Amino acid sequence: MPYVNIKITKEGATAEQKKRLIQETTRMLQDILGKNPQTTVVVIEEVDTDNWGIAGETITERRKREKK
Repeated sequence: MPYVNIKITKEGATAEQKKRLIQETTRMLQDILGKNPQTTVVVIEEVDTDNWGIAGETITERRKREKK
């Protein structure tokens, strides 16, 4: 029973986009590893950009800097 946890920043992914992530991830595991889609679990976690950091700074800070 595969369990896949996808973490993305909370920046407006639509319900349709998340649905597609779940469908395509499930399909990929079936196609590549032969896993049963009926027992494949996919969880999407949306993380606030204040709680996600790269190279010592939050994504919030990076986004603000990139807009300048």
